Amino acid sequence: MTEQFPGRLLDLLETAGHRPVFEHADRVVTAAELLATVRRVTNGLRAHGIGPGDGVALLLGVSPEAFAAIVAAHAVGARVVGVRPGLTPRQRQHLLADTVLTVTDRTAGTDTDTDGPGRPGKVLALDDLLSAPDDGLRPRPLARPEDIARLIHTSGSTGVPKACAQTYAAMTAAWALRPQAWPPAVRALAARLDRFLVFGTLASQVMMEYGLLTLAAGGTLVTAGQPDLRDGIERHRATASVITVARLRKLTAGQRTSPADLTSLRALMVSGSPLEPGRLREASDVLGPVVFHGYGQTETGMISMATPEDEPGSLGVPPVDLEIRDASGRPVPPGTDGELFVRAPGQSVGYWREPALTAEVFADGWVRTRDLGRFDPEGRLWLTGRTRDVIIVNANLYYAGPVERRLAAHPSVAEAYVVGVPDDDTGEAVHAFVVPAEGHLPELPELRAWVTAHLEEASAPTRLTLIGEVPVTPAGKPDKRRLIAGG
Repeated sequence: MTEQFPGRLLDLLETAGHRPVFEHADRVVTAAELLATVRRVTNGLRAHGIGPGDGVALLLGVSPEAFAAIVAAHAVGARVVGVRPGLTPRQRQHLLADTVLTVTDRTAGTDTDTDGPGRPGKVLALDDLLSAPDDGLRPRPLARPEDIARLIHTSGSTGVPKACAQTYAAMTAAWALRPQAWPPAVRALAARLDRFLVFGTLASQVMMEYGLLTLAAGGTLVTAGQPDLRDGIERHRATASVITVARLRKLTAGQRTSPADLTSLRALMVSGSPLEPGRLREASDVLGPVVFHGYGQTETGMISMATPEDEPGSLGVPPVDLEIRDASGRPVPPGTDGELFVRAPGQSVGYWREPALTAEVFADGWVRTRDLGRFDPEGRLWLTGRTRDVIIVNANLYYAGPVERRLAAHPSVAEAYVVGVPDDDTGEAVHAFVVPAEGHLPELPELRAWVTAHLEEASAPTRLTLIGEVPVTPAGKPDKRRLIAGG
């Protein structure tokens, strides 16, 4: 029987020995040193009675010790909840429910402080766990395959984050630590992960998955705190990092006006929202062939990934089971739009303590993505919108995705986001929030004509707001609720 996660990672660290795996605050940490830290935290957790099935919340920064704490919590078989910065008190309290222990390296008074009404369980400083003895014995993972390994929370852009429950079996089957299972796009990416720049929070599913991939590929995790990304890449000679669409636009613009030395850069993994072909071409012209565009969901993990060699707009050939279905649930032929249903080895089994919502999204081993897309004749995936991102005009549904893509293709537009707003005549109307292209000032009549030339007139914007940049959620996704509130 295959040893459950994090067995492969412990084996990797044991085999890597004196190879550097972390660079943090002028420290170089070897695999052997990181494994010793995992042993100490594991023994500390066990000394506090933590074992399989116990809920452990981790309010940690980005450091070798924080990474080791995550691994150790899995080694004892806990149900791990990573808590990211920037959450509201209500969201934070929701995430900390059903936990018996919170481990933190934060000082009191930060936005992730656990003091206050409703604080769950016991709170321990990470330093307390690090003071546990190192017995020199490789930890033996204790979880059963069906145990819940972690709760991965969605962005919370619609309110309280949903918790996606991933089992130890799913984490063990995931591709990151199994080089023999890497699909071609991931294999191409892995070859560029010599020095992966880590920032923000290891509670990020994307950051953690690429971190594991980096270690499996023989690379080093390089921490950067919260720097300007260009400065971090230049100063640390990073070869790779994760980036949102908005930050990619800023990086591209900065390189045009005041170039930094980014010659070490070989891979930028874009995640969180679709990347328009025009923006991708612009980034490639300035930065070179370094952009990998990943598509996935919290519920599924990675679904597909486009390499710099793929056609702009495509998401490559999915390495997971993916069906595109019509409204009646039947698969449609290539070239036909439909809703995406995914079956992936590392997917969640449902939403924690939300059976009704689980039944809506998870069925017969498939995950309903609520995204719209199509296959081309070569089997490549193209996204076309979201089933729920709609505007209802005169009782007719109009998806936001096609309108946003059409607006973003206008020469005077860098980025575009549309929402539905109340309208006395039509029920709802389209309100466009537009980031102008450099040196341009788009106007509503020209944008309406641009949309109407390709889409129905009712889907053209009736209101326009020019913005400097789109607000984002803590997970880095466009926050349309804040657009509406400020527009």
